[in-house]
Amino acid sequence: MSATGGGVRGRRPWLVAGVALGVLTLAAALIATGRLPGGTDDGGDRLSEQAADARWVEGVTPEWMSEQMRLDIPVTARSPLAAYEVTSRFDTGLLTFTLTRAEAEAYLKEHPPEGDWLEPASAQTDVTPHDFAHLGLPEPESLKEGMRYGFVCPGVAEAAVDPHAPGVDTSDESCVGLYAHEYTPARTRIYLRDHYEPGISPLPTPPEST
Repeated sequence: MSATGGGVRGRRPWLVAGVALGVLTLAAALIATGRLPGGTDDGGDRLSEQAADARWVEGVTPEWMSEQMRLDIPVTARSPLAAYEVTSRFDTGLLTFTLTRAEAEAYLKEHPPEGDWLEPASAQTDVTPHDFAHLGLPEPESLKEGMRYGFVCPGVAEAAVDPHAPGVDTSDESCVGLYAHEYTPARTRIYLRDHYEPGISPLPTPPEST
């Protein structure tokens, strides 16, 4: 699905062409611990800095978040949930849904990562519940068994371009963090997280109170 014009302008570029797997792993670790590229704050510092001005946007739907991320929600998906947090430093978009194991494998094949799918060496026990906890779910970084993760770059995938090919520039693309957790023998939960420059526009209109 195509993002709105405001959504594209608000997106933060994450990766450039030719990124080595080692850099991807480091970037994944930064995201997993609540850091952003160029930052040194841990999860607790990030939350304390944002607490004064952070707010969860009302009226965010899975469909709207899917458009911002440019990643589709399969029609067979169950329990789709989405959220969007605004702060003065950066915004965070969240999207999650569940698929059967077979549907999840097809989805991951359709949306391949930069580099390889990675598996956590261990579950992170010091992750501060914040992002997906807002949706009543565990943070994906706190899970190990049945977990894969990586960065998915929708613009590159849609153009059917090899991101590692010489001369390919993905600096204008925003890569979304994707976690796939096989939480039961039959189903997989997809977690999607993206970060944006503050001020993405237009935001959803909050539902009218009755």
